[in-house]
Amino acid sequence: MTNNDDTSTGDAPYLRRIRSFVLREGRMTSAQQRAFDDHWSRFGLDYHGSERDLGTVFQREAPRVLEIGFGNGEALAWASEHDLARDYIGVEVHSPGVGRLMNALAAREATNVRLYKHDAVEVLEHEIPAGSLSEVRIWFPDPWHKKRHNKRRLVQPAFIERLASRMAPGGLLHLATDWEAYAEHMRETMEAAPGWHNRVGPGVSADRPAWRIETHFERRGTRLGHGVWDYLYEWQGTTTAP
Repeated sequence: MTNNDDTSTGDAPYLRRIRSFVLREGRMTSAQQRAFDDHWSRFGLDYHGSERDLGTVFQREAPRVLEIGFGNGEALAWASEHDLARDYIGVEVHSPGVGRLMNALAAREATNVRLYKHDAVEVLEHEIPAGSLSEVRIWFPDPWHKKRHNKRRLVQPAFIERLASRMAPGGLLHLATDWEAYAEHMRETMEAAPGWHNRVGPGVSADRPAWRIETHFERRGTRLGHGVWDYLYEWQGTTTAP
């Protein structure tokens, strides 16, 4: 279990940032390992720390959806297959899920998906151009349910401010969680964030939209008695690169 702060370079000699994830690398199957050998050059994006030309990456101009923490890729595979008019960028740090998703994408000859195996915060900060995203999805992130760990939650004011700089006008941020305390935290953070408009109404969660399928893990949580909260926030501010 890795709980160490990250040290990176920037304007100051040392900038320390708390990781919003723990890298629990499960055992990869042989098929998942082969996916990296056979399909990474096609679907993978190596992190370089510099802004990408997404038109070149996808060989077209289209609205782009960023999914942060796609897990085993079940929802991203389904969404990208049923929404071919848009391009999808998935970010996940856990290798087995990345390998599983690449095999699914290869099986259908997908052309509208690219994947990072890297920290989503760094990808967002350094590789995603300002104003380039029509939608961002953060579904069931680590809730960090112990109070002393709440500061590690991904949805924080500074992160939302950075995210806003990457949104196209009218872009959608879709949050979902099955932890009530995190749902409250998400709602409080977003309702206080300048430039964001709750599509359903102030402080109100949405019914699960048709574009978010119910995954295996979500069904398991429901059987355990967990509720599920979806929040849909539209960016109505002015997008400027920070």
